[in-house]
Amino acid sequence: MNAPHRSIRSYVLRQGRVTPAQQRACEAFLPQFGIPYRDAPLDLDQTFGRSAPKILEIGFGMGETTANIAARHPENDYLGIEVHTPGVGSLLKRIAEAGAANVRVIQHDAVEVLRVMIAPASFDGVHVYFPDPWPKKRHHKRRLIQAPFVALLSSRMKPGAYLHIATDWEDYAQQILEVLSGEPELVNTATGFAPRPEWRPKTKFEARGLKLGHLVWDILFRRR
Repeated sequence: MNAPHRSIRSYVLRQGRVTPAQQRACEAFLPQFGIPYRDAPLDLDQTFGRSAPKILEIGFGMGETTANIAARHPENDYLGIEVHTPGVGSLLKRIAEAGAANVRVIQHDAVEVLRVMIAPASFDGVHVYFPDPWPKKRHHKRRLIQAPFVALLSSRMKPGAYLHIATDWEDYAQQILEVLSGEPELVNTATGFAPRPEWRPKTKFEARGLKLGHLVWDILFRRR
């Protein structure tokens, strides 16, 4: 009997400490803002209760950027996907305190969510900010931005939708640029790397890196 196929995970479920505030936020606000993973398509307009541009964020970390962007653009709806409980709790706390009605959260593997729950041509934009760079060469296969994933992701984007990725690892930036350039459904909006779009606020993480002399590369493509 053949062993079942196991896809490579782009993340590790680290046993990070969940603060009491994050745990309370999960318990109190997941029923309001959370979407359970299920083996069925998700109706995004029904989920948000309106028809509006839908933006996907994959791996929102502690949610600082997601909450900031959602507050600045109430005309859009934002679906955030994150596997780590501290980050989920942190974002839930932020959006609950802000009274945000345009953010929903799925705590699950993004690849499975896209394959199973998201219909083709669903999103007007996609954000992937500072994905895990897996810096050791033997771990590069775990990097999220690989050709099969980008093909899946682009199929879930509407014609004309944008894909915006940012990283502070130069070799990963080059890989991302190459992978996106090789996807026939995507076209670069710049010659090489792009200027930072106004919708991406500078995070504390980024500001700290810039002070240390680190650079940040933005890659901005559109769906044909």
